[in-house]
Amino acid sequence: MSERRLINAGGFAACAALLAYALYSQFYLGLEPCPLCIFQRIGVALVGLAFLAAALHDAHGGGRYVYATLIGLAALATLGVAARHLYVQSLPPGAIPSCGAPLAVLMKFMPVWQLIRKVLTGSGECSAVNWRFLGLTMPAWVGLWALALGAAGVLGNLRREAAAAR
Repeated sequence: MSERRLINAGGFAACAALLAYALYSQFYLGLEPCPLCIFQRIGVALVGLAFLAAALHDAHGGGRYVYATLIGLAALATLGVAARHLYVQSLPPGAIPSCGAPLAVLMKFMPVWQLIRKVLTGSGECSAVNWRFLGLTMPAWVGLWALALGAAGVLGNLRREAAAAR
């Protein structure tokens, strides 16, 4: 198995583990995800799917640049949502936007682009900090993982393998 395929399979496994923990925290710890949390889950899932496609295809030549780009863009988008979530959590109580309608209701009545814009502005429910590990909140951990996975995916797919390994 090539080193690139191992990196991509490992990235997929890490994304699957992150999503598994998100579901565990929702269903067993009782932490309901806010809209920004759901967008972060979607981002991690997209990074994982890009890693999975790269691992299955094990592209050589130009294809590896496509996978590096896909992984990098998905990781940057996830990092951006996590950063926005951290910003909303850092706002003083008077500056936090009021809670809006639940995401399921917004999905029924808003076009997709308006929904995305509405969610990314954050709301009162996104400002609650109800989980910490080693002093960091969940969006901080998602941001760190997105940064690490994005770097590993981009560097791992751009790296040339030795001719003997093919």
